[in-house]
Amino acid sequence: MLVPEKTWQDQYIVTNGIKLHFVTQGEGKLMLMLHGFPGFWYSWRHQIPEFAKDYKVVALDLRGYNESDKPQDKSAYRIDELVKDVEGVILGLGYNSCVLVGHDWGGLISWYFAHSHPEMLERLIVMNIPHPAKFREGFQTPQQLLRSWYIFLFQLPWLPEIFLQAWDYQLIERIFTNMAINKKAFTSADIEAFKNAAARRGALTAMVNYYRNLFPNILKQDWHVIQVPTLMIWGEEDTALGKELTYETQTYVSDFYIHYIPNCSHWVQQEQPDLVNQYMRSFLAYLV
Repeated sequence: MLVPEKTWQDQYIVTNGIKLHFVTQGEGKLMLMLHGFPGFWYSWRHQIPEFAKDYKVVALDLRGYNESDKPQDKSAYRIDELVKDVEGVILGLGYNSCVLVGHDWGGLISWYFAHSHPEMLERLIVMNIPHPAKFREGFQTPQQLLRSWYIFLFQLPWLPEIFLQAWDYQLIERIFTNMAINKKAFTSADIEAFKNAAARRGALTAMVNYYRNLFPNILKQDWHVIQVPTLMIWGEEDTALGKELTYETQTYVSDFYIHYIPNCSHWVQQEQPDLVNQYMRSFLAYLV
């Protein structure tokens, strides 16, 4: 187990037929944090202690990741199952609503959750992931198709897993360090933590299965306008997702705020944690 601070607690919850692991700190209203690929709860290490001052922060290991259960069927990673996981965690912890914070895949799940369960969200914060409708539009452009080459690779059976684990999971390391603008954002201990999480039995296939279910998810077209106050934080030097995917997001969100962070990569909350925390606090305080 990897719990850097004594006041952080490892816990588990059974929901939607599986056991999910999370790290928690603080008391009060629930702030639920959902990481992306190829991370785990540790992606929020800079946010957990900051927001535990005012919230019960729960940083989840998504299904298939780290210490959470890893169902074998590809269909277990469809977006509807991921949304059910979030609903079950909120209710299972004794809450009716939360502040939902998501990055990358965690952000995509958050968008879908906001569409299906807006009554369970007080605020929505997403980082470096576009609204699914904008994501779908992006796949109609050559520039985003080139950026998303790895998504097409991940549709293949077994080959992506071989690449990801080769040479002591070197590709996991490169995904973080090669993309980052601030190379000091990831210590050798951080990289080892991400490698170790990916090395758990069944984790790589589970992680890639998110992508193997992606296209049916983003082909949905009947998007109603989200009524939940929403903040988007975007590192401008994201090599996987173009900044243009954020434009006109307000078409799909009635109460929308956005902060761009220059000289920052896809790993925005890890690369610029102080600024991200500041923007989150300002957003949450303004809307109290």
